[in-house]
Amino acid sequence: MVAGYCWEWNSKKNPALYDVVLPEFDFEMKWNLIQDGSLWIVSPESVNEIGCIHTCQGLEVDYIGVIVGADMIVRNDTVLTHPLARAKSDKSVFGYKKLLKTKPDEGKVALRTIIKNTYRTLMTRGMKGCYVYFIDEETERYFRSGLK
Repeated sequence: MVAGYCWEWNSKKNPALYDVVLPEFDFEMKWNLIQDGSLWIVSPESVNEIGCIHTCQGLEVDYIGVIVGADMIVRNDTVLTHPLARAKSDKSVFGYKKLLKTKPDEGKVALRTIIKNTYRTLMTRGMKGCYVYFIDEETERYFRSGLK
C-alpha cells in the first residue's frame, strides 16, 4: 500500500505513533523507510507499512493500494492540487511558497505537475491491478464516473 505525501512522518521521532491515520476505518499505519529503505516494496513486511513516491518509484508489484490525500481533489469536474495539504517533510515541494511569489505561473504549473505525477506514479506500480481510496468523496465520485 502506498499514499500521497499528505501525512507527517510522526513515527520517525516517536515509534509509538502512526503516520497515516484514517479514523473512520480505525486504520493506522507507519511510513516505511525505517528498516528497508529503498528495498521496502520487496520486503515481506511491506504489507505492514505505507510506501511513498520516494520508495516505490521505478518498482512494480502485482497489485497496489493507493490512498489519495487532500493534495489532489476534484471540484466541478476540475482536478485541483493543494500543496499546503502535503506533509512539511515532503522535499519534492520544498520552497514552493517562495517560488509562487517570485514566479507564480511557473510555480503553479510545477506544483500541479509534481502532485499529479505523484499519484500517476503510485497508481501505476501495480502490474495486475490498482485499488484506490480517496480521502475526498467528490474526488472519488469523479474518478468512479470515468470507469463506467
